[in-house]
Amino acid sequence: MSPSFTLHRGEAPLIVAFPHVGTALADVAPAFRSEWLARRDADWCVDELYAFARDMGATTIAGRVSRSVIDLNRNPSGASLYPGQATTELCPTTTFDGEPLYQGDAPDTAEIARRRALWFDPYHAALAAEIERLRVIHGKVVVYDAHSIRSHVPRLFDGELPQFNVGTNLGQTCDPALSAAIVEVCARSGLGHVLDGRFRGGWTTRHYGHPENGVHAIQMELAIRGYMDEPEAPDEANWPVPFSAARAAALTPILQDMLKAAIAFAQS
Repeated sequence: MSPSFTLHRGEAPLIVAFPHVGTALADVAPAFRSEWLARRDADWCVDELYAFARDMGATTIAGRVSRSVIDLNRNPSGASLYPGQATTELCPTTTFDGEPLYQGDAPDTAEIARRRALWFDPYHAALAAEIERLRVIHGKVVVYDAHSIRSHVPRLFDGELPQFNVGTNLGQTCDPALSAAIVEVCARSGLGHVLDGRFRGGWTTRHYGHPENGVHAIQMELAIRGYMDEPEAPDEANWPVPFSAARAAALTPILQDMLKAAIAFAQS
């Protein structure tokens, strides 16, 4: 097992990526003000939520380190994905709510480069290799980047986030037929959804999504309330709550339909 990620290989033309489920703080833990704060903004249990993906033949890859150590879904150059909007960096210095993460100085250029070599680069080398493996077999591959976030994060967005937030970087990262199929599943659910709203897709979606080369990437950002009991004010005593398949059961068939639609698109 890599210290950077876990990988399951499937044969369907679909990769489900989980860059933000990791909670390991590795050798960076002593630098943080609070280990709980350094883990709080994880995409909690999203890999467990999508556990059915393996039975559908999907390849899955999941990051193991906390996004506070290094964010596997940020531009490695450090360029912002959302210029002019609040966001977090490749090696974040604050939480989503703007609280400082470090006791002392933020990581310098050398430390960022070290973390990138240890954790970021191996994850993306493996993801790129899986994309190429499946593209050779199928010709067309879907990369479905799976995320979740608290429903209310005022620093990042106003009000309550829709349940389903589909990102294609304004239609650049996949064929419109794929995004239309995913949005149709969202609409049938009766739950709130938006295409290319506040979350238009992170670095994974934008970097790998090249429809002209047969690689179609799409991001799904879920509001956590859809599958976990989300407290209004998360603290160390109440967050995270344990994952419950029974609690997530209402959302599971909707997500299954999304992945079925992605596979059907790739096979068309």
